[in-house]
Amino acid sequence: MSQKVVWITGASTGIGFETAKVFSKAGYIVIATARRKSRLVTLVNEIKFAGREAYAFVCNVQSERSIISTKKKILERCGTIDVLVNNAGVTIYKKFIETKTPEFDNIMDTNLRGSFVATKAVLPLMLKKRRGHIINVVSIAASTYFTDSAAYSASKAGLLALMNVLRKEVRKFNIKISCIMPGAVDTAMWDSRSRQRYSKRMMTPRELGSIILTIAEQPKKVLIEDVVVRPIRGDI
Repeated sequence: MSQKVVWITGASTGIGFETAKVFSKAGYIVIATARRKSRLVTLVNEIKFAGREAYAFVCNVQSERSIISTKKKILERCGTIDVLVNNAGVTIYKKFIETKTPEFDNIMDTNLRGSFVATKAVLPLMLKKRRGHIINVVSIAASTYFTDSAAYSASKAGLLALMNVLRKEVRKFNIKISCIMPGAVDTAMWDSRSRQRYSKRMMTPRELGSIILTIAEQPKKVLIEDVVVRPIRGDI
């Protein structure tokens, strides 16, 4: 069988960075995209040094033009896209009343609209092939509410609803839509003070990457739909 191609957005750090390495080790051709090229080059060089195949493209998920251009580059290089991992995400920690409209827009444009546009870019190809898998890194914040996270929670709740509707629309075409809702993960989304205080309680990006791979590696007739993953000691 030919190798499967996975496109991972937001792959320059954190969950995306580690997920790329996990998928590569499992035999996938990895397409890593993000806004920052330097970290992507480091990631791809590490994968290639291990004798595996990977490519890096700069892609800003807030730009539909950037996403469409990236999709074309992937198809020119690899011919197909089997799995899309919508991982790119941003947040701020502010009370609702203190959140500025541009900050709200930035979160929505990245977390919700970006995943919408990336999914729309790959979906026609998957519909034509009658197979494909879209995995969305959502958040426990989509259903469990934390103070100082109104915009982030709204973006993730919207993403969960968006993808749950899409799943009902495309499952008859053998296209899988999965959402993973992690609790606290030790990434740069947290401020340094919180990471220093709670890092031992947080899950690691590599652990999340392994779970995302497990979701992708289910048998053809099996779909893991929505999965909640929390640290053993609960939310922070």
